[in-house]
Amino acid sequence: MTHRSSSRNLGRFTGPAGPLLGLALALLVACFAAMVGSCGQAPAPQNGRLLVVSTTGMINDVVRSIGGERVDARALMGEGVDPHLYKATPGDVRLLSGAAVVFYNGLHLEGRMGDVLENLASRRPVVAVAEAIDPARLRSPPEFEGHPDPHVWFDVELWSDVARTVRDALVKIDPAGKDAYAAAAEQYLARLDELHTWCREQIQRIPEPSRLLITAHDAFGYFGRAYGLEVMGIQGISTDSEASLRDIAHLVDILVERKVPAVFVESSVPRKTIDALVEGCKARGHAVAIGGELFSDAMGPDGGETGTYIGMVRHNVNTIVHALAPGGGATSPASEGAPSGAPDAQPAGTAR
Repeated sequence: MTHRSSSRNLGRFTGPAGPLLGLALALLVACFAAMVGSCGQAPAPQNGRLLVVSTTGMINDVVRSIGGERVDARALMGEGVDPHLYKATPGDVRLLSGAAVVFYNGLHLEGRMGDVLENLASRRPVVAVAEAIDPARLRSPPEFEGHPDPHVWFDVELWSDVARTVRDALVKIDPAGKDAYAAAAEQYLARLDELHTWCREQIQRIPEPSRLLITAHDAFGYFGRAYGLEVMGIQGISTDSEASLRDIAHLVDILVERKVPAVFVESSVPRKTIDALVEGCKARGHAVAIGGELFSDAMGPDGGETGTYIGMVRHNVNTIVHALAPGGGATSPASEGAPSGAPDAQPAGTAR
């Protein structure tokens, strides 16, 4: 994958402070590269497990589900963190440099970590899990300006491909654990298959005219494609983009015309644009509710149901169904309507 180099953006700085700011950024990038390059081969952790570092919580959850006790799984980005805007800290670089393998999403999701990952890849196994998916299965809508949509975790079938990629990478790094990784992956993939079927069944509870999901940014395209929802985001593929008044007015028109009952906030994105939609509809005589909070680019807190990938998806589906099909038989996130065998909490001893 070709990452956008931060040095190419130095021309953004203008005015008397421009050269100094540009020099500071260049020195920071060089410092990160030096830190990564100074570590040699990754040492085995003292606890005897492989240190495996992932950028996002979703990927980390796959690693710990398949790696089990053979890995010490860590995620750089925790609850409520926006990966589009995340910048690696010196502590992150030290952690990455000591890892046996690093997993990241790719497809420009971690856009501000490009230089760090690029430098690391020449010295450590670094795997872009979403880029292992067949490109023909990726979304590349015109509004994304030629870039594939990176939010692949919202199609559970695609996420199963990611799980296979993680399994194969762990086997390559730790051949002695092949049987353990294969067995754990088989169990995890079975649970994902069950989750995928359940998602389809639940979304069918929503009356067809109301199957419109509007959120703060364009993160749920794969979800809509997989489960039969029309999806619209106020912002684009990345939260780096800005929503215009025209964008908001256009969505207000759609909400009023189709009498959509609810819109949704996201845990990792400010809600001001969603509040603007609600106010715009109110001024037009149409009451739109905040249907609830969805987890889009980050999972929920450690130790809770939404702190796992399966739990996060369950929560999102139930929240959407409950808001768009009131009285339509939606289940609560922790109820019996969820797939059997889905975890209610993260495995003990997991570090993020």
